[in-house]
Amino acid sequence: MTFLLAAIIVAVTLGVTFWASGRNTSAGDFYVAGGRISANQNGIAIAGDYMSAASFLGITGLIALNGYDGFMYSVGWFIAYLTVLFIVAEPLRNLGKYTLADMLVYRLKDPKVRFYAAFSTITVSTFYMIAQVVGAGALISLLSGGLISPTLAIPLVGVLMIIYVVIGGMLATTWVQIIKALLLMFATIVMTFLILTRFGFSFSALLGQVEARNGAEFLGSGVRFKNPIDLISLCLALVLGTAGLPHILVRFFTVPTAQDARKSVVVAMVLIGAFYVMTAFMGNAANVLVGRDTIVEANAAGNMAAPLLAQALGGGAGTLGGEFGLAFVTAVAFATILAVVAGLTISASTSFTHDIYNGVLRGGQASEADQFRVARLATVAVGIVAILLGLIARNQNVAFLVALAFAIAASANLPVILFTLFWRRFNANGAVWGIVGGLSVTLLLIALSPNIMGIDPPEKTTARRPIQAQAIFPLENPGIVSIPAGFALAALGTLLGRRREDDERNFEEMQYRAYTGAGVDGTVAAHD
Repeated sequence: MTFLLAAIIVAVTLGVTFWASGRNTSAGDFYVAGGRISANQNGIAIAGDYMSAASFLGITGLIALNGYDGFMYSVGWFIAYLTVLFIVAEPLRNLGKYTLADMLVYRLKDPKVRFYAAFSTITVSTFYMIAQVVGAGALISLLSGGLISPTLAIPLVGVLMIIYVVIGGMLATTWVQIIKALLLMFATIVMTFLILTRFGFSFSALLGQVEARNGAEFLGSGVRFKNPIDLISLCLALVLGTAGLPHILVRFFTVPTAQDARKSVVVAMVLIGAFYVMTAFMGNAANVLVGRDTIVEANAAGNMAAPLLAQALGGGAGTLGGEFGLAFVTAVAFATILAVVAGLTISASTSFTHDIYNGVLRGGQASEADQFRVARLATVAVGIVAILLGLIARNQNVAFLVALAFAIAASANLPVILFTLFWRRFNANGAVWGIVGGLSVTLLLIALSPNIMGIDPPEKTTARRPIQAQAIFPLENPGIVSIPAGFALAALGTLLGRRREDDERNFEEMQYRAYTGAGVDGTVAAHD
């Protein structure tokens, strides 16, 4: 049953992909669907891009195993969209064309900025993509009853991802994300309703059962994050990281106007907010109805809590309702992974092709045919890298992996975005220092953290840390250190960099265009 539902979803999305392939007539069509996506469509697609395997599988599992600390992922990710709505969406749409680097180069006028911004985009997308393919491996292994191991499942997802992007481009990716978002919202609404019927439509009754099973401390902070600083660091990365995520930011180039970009965010926030509220119901219900031991037995990181909950709500293992619930939710989660991975892949391949190949190596002179060819080759390369890294990290919790991507985005991208928009003195040297420095500090701290370093007991045979030594950096998420470091390095680089005569004029032109839209799409600016 599960294979049948998953096959139907894959068949529908592949059909959409081949339909979209006939509408890719230019590089702009491939990169951003020619800017023809409506605000409502884009808002649903953003929600589909954002409600990833980390949200559906990872957060449900984290709440089921860690209670309140797990729910902090939901709170952080939802609040993050306020930053996007009020600061980033409109200026990005008015200043850029295809990528984040377009916005930075519009003001800073330096090809080095384009190169390093593209490199950061590819790094963030890769970290985020690892989480998705890890979730896919666990799902397909569950689907097959263990017959298909994650080692085989991860390459399967990588191949499907490459097909979606190479053939359909951004238009196909957008519609795959819309289909997935609607399916995911339907599944979570039905599951939440069934949960409420089990507990007399009382969330308090549900939490009472959780407390009875796990103790009162489970409903407070400290189960997962023994150190409060670790929780603060995580929340900083989640709240600030979204505004620097390239695969989210690129969606604002798919709509016709800046007003549509703002509307897209509002639509996305409604869907995302509702979804993250429901994760609290699903995670706590999984703890009560499935049980911690069963969840951990299925997947040590907790990624299978949502499918197992669906099975329990439908009547349990062996019943028609239970097996259909498991099948449907697993198939929806699989669609979730395919959609998000496609979005990440096209973001990374677009950044490489438009920014590095065309913008830096070819000086903006690459032909449409060359860009198409390189974009497709880049897609294949990104897919292969994602598969290899996914195999290495296949035993990690997917929500945790995504949190690291958010830390990189908040440390390397966000400082440069904000300084570009609001600091008159900011220059290209500061942008390079901010991107390279923020990225380097974050990656170094991750390498020295308990995620990579630690002494595991001899009996632990899975998910062993790569470096069996005491961690040097004590926090799981580096955000509380790496984000201020990114801002400080960008500021220091600016102050040490040489001021150019046209910096002042570039800033004025950038601000005028960012907040009026004058000059966008060839319109004439109404000022000197």
